[in-house]
Amino acid sequence: MRLRSLVAVACVALAACHVNVNTGRSSESTAAIIRARLDSTAMGWNRGELAGYMAMYEPGAGQMGANGAEWGRDTILAGMKKGFWRTGRPLQQLRYENVEVRPLGEHYALVTGRFVLSGADRPERKGVFSTVWTDESGEWRMMWDHSG
Repeated sequence: MRLRSLVAVACVALAACHVNVNTGRSSESTAAIIRARLDSTAMGWNRGELAGYMAMYEPGAGQMGANGAEWGRDTILAGMKKGFWRTGRPLQQLRYENVEVRPLGEHYALVTGRFVLSGADRPERKGVFSTVWTDESGEWRMMWDHSG
């Protein structure tokens, strides 16, 4: 796990340098694939399918919690159930705005943007996120999530 977190930190640092590695696929196609997968998380969320939302996380994924880093998809899932899914369904609808995908070499990408939770006669909640994605398993998935 610590190696993955070091890789994530290194990837973020490389993003600032705009490293371009010839991967055999364009940055545009990588961005399109990741955007489509990110959009599928919102669709799963809005349909009330927590498993659909969680499918984008690697099993060992991490997130920044209130008390620091938290590891494992099961930990992230438990947090979702305690917070946004207390009733067994999402409390509000989810959408993403201003999404930017920055490939970080062949198997990693930094994705930033804004999430918006709205509806259900509740005040709209907006926040920013940064996620690190990997396709080491042959499919782009989130390995780190920092939303706030």
